[in-house]
Formats: sequence, C-alpha cells, structure tokens
Amino acid sequence: MINSGERDRLGRRVTLRPVDDGNWRPVADVAPRDDQRAFVAALAARYLLLTAHSEVWNSLAVYAEETVVGHVMWGVDDDGSRWIGGMVIDAAEQGRGLGRATVRTLAGWLAEAARPIRLSYHPDNTAAAALYTSLGFHPTGATEDDELVAELHPS
Repeated sequence: MINSGERDRLGRRVTLRPVDDGNWRPVADVAPRDDQRAFVAALAARYLLLTAHSEVWNSLAVYAEETVVGHVMWGVDDDGSRWIGGMVIDAAEQGRGLGRATVRTLAGWLAEAARPIRLSYHPDNTAAAALYTSLGFHPTGATEDDELVAELHPS
C-alpha cells in the first residue's frame, strides 16, 4: 500500500493499493464522466488489460478509506524516468479532490527514485492541465501520441 497521508475534501484517507483478486472487479468497473471519455478509457478495465499484457505499466487501485474510487498506472521508461498514466476517478466520486490526492501520493512515491516524473494529457483536457500545473508539472514541449508531456523534477 502507498499511503502518503493525503485526504480528499471529505477527509477520507486516500491510498494506492495493488490490484489483486480481491479488488480487480470494482477497479475494472471504474468509469469517468461521459464528457471525459474523449480523454480516458470508458472503463478502467481497459487499463487493467494493458498492464496485464505490458512489461512497462503497473496498475494501482485508488481507495478512499476502504472503497475503490479509481485507477492509476505507473511505469518506468527506458531513460529511467517514471510515468503516471491511466488515471480514472469514478464519475460518482469526482469533485472531491481524489485526482489531486492520487497524483500527489503516486508522485511522492515515484520521487524516491530521484528521477523525473512524467505524464501526458490531451491538449483539450483543460481540467487535467490545470491539475497537473498546480502540482508542479511543467510541459516539456514533447508529445506522446496526441498528448502533451509534462514533467516534475523531484526535489
């Protein structure tokens, strides 16, 4: 379990846990709002399949206390940089600071390697851009597929 002490706006403790036999179904069912489907998968199940068949990506369940509320992935690139991807917070749980708490928790854990932390987002996803900028990520000028790459340097 990755626990940095982050809490959502309701005061719930946010932790990241491995996806396993006991939680994969609720993680797979995590779905964003309809208007977000242009930017993320319609269900977190797609990300679970990706991590099951990838040597790069690893899935984590996002919990608020003991309830699965989302999914996030992390990976290590060939240059040693750490990546955050595949973040989906369930539509019913959005607006509570869970995305912020998730990124802060995962970035803090990834920062222990003292390597850059990167993520990408679609240029039209202004909510993601605002969130990541507020957390210290800066656009690199690079793109990954049709997404902008942003980077955070551990301090």
